[in-house]
Amino acid sequence: MYTEAENRIPFENSTPTPEAGEKFLERTCDIINAGAQAVMISIGHRAGLFDTLARLKPATSLQIADQAGLAERYVREWLATMVTAGIVTYSPQGKTYYLPPTHAACLTRGAPLGNVAVFAQHVAMMGALQEQTLHCLESGAGTRYGDYPCFHQVMAEDSELSVVDSLIDTILPMIDGVVARLQAGINVLDAGCGKGLALMKMAEHYPQSHFTGYDLCADAITEASHTAKSRDLHNVRFAVKDMTDFEEPERYDFITSFDAIHDQKHPAALIARIQRALKPSGIYLMQDIGGSARLENNLDFPMASLLYAISVTHCTPVSIGQGGEGLGTMWGWETAQAMLEQAGFAQIERRLLEHDPMNVWFISRKEPSHVS
Repeated sequence: MYTEAENRIPFENSTPTPEAGEKFLERTCDIINAGAQAVMISIGHRAGLFDTLARLKPATSLQIADQAGLAERYVREWLATMVTAGIVTYSPQGKTYYLPPTHAACLTRGAPLGNVAVFAQHVAMMGALQEQTLHCLESGAGTRYGDYPCFHQVMAEDSELSVVDSLIDTILPMIDGVVARLQAGINVLDAGCGKGLALMKMAEHYPQSHFTGYDLCADAITEASHTAKSRDLHNVRFAVKDMTDFEEPERYDFITSFDAIHDQKHPAALIARIQRALKPSGIYLMQDIGGSARLENNLDFPMASLLYAISVTHCTPVSIGQGGEGLGTMWGWETAQAMLEQAGFAQIERRLLEHDPMNVWFISRKEPSHVS
């Protein structure tokens, strides 16, 4: 079996052999095979096939297709991919398929281990972006958010897993004093809010506070506004705003950004603007990718290859497309912390959460905290 450790041996310290070449060939074929499996996991998630399978006892492809409301012939081929991937079991005697509960626990909506099928959508999206990425490689040009199919839908599902599901019980309580202030009533901004799921979650739980969400993408803001209206939330508003010219001095008590800073045009400038937008007692909560700025420190980081690939296809070109620096997805927690320090925050705390090994959380205060 090819190991990651072998991949890290410097070339000059190894002697190429036919056996080593064949071993690497095997490893490369495994990668390509896994890529195909990832795309089919994405399709299974979006089609609701994993959710359907989780509700059924061993069933035929026709029974599964009928339950999912899909075409049997295509479902049968999809099931074959899942069987050969070791995700779904197959009984030749009855030609039945079954999703074991241990597998459903990380592949279905609301899964107890988190629905990792959500992340497979990034792999499928990369395939759709291949020509665009090649153009960027050849020209050095950038892209726009509108160039990405279903981007905000994928990011909203990602946010539900890493932020929304644990926001009230885990994330906010780790910030000294903020829950009591939200209960009493404060002004809150989510910078780069996307579809606004996190903001609406807070608005529901803290009706005395007032919440504002800004995002550059009009379609995301339109959907967020409609959702807030349908949920009868009167203490939250959403607006399309280019954060490049954001300037609202000492307006907010609490500002958040969830996986939104690294692909901005000028991340350091935005963080400085956020610092200025806080009242003297204000707090800034920033979630971003928790990898290091140094490649050698990321060899064992969770899903590092996926994150670097997302950087090639999305985060870097989107920043460059705005005239930005193109820091990329793996800009590094060190870079983020340095920018927070340069912005003038008096107190900066870096936190990692057990349920979310891919992200880092910074709690930054405009003035030193007096909460013990």
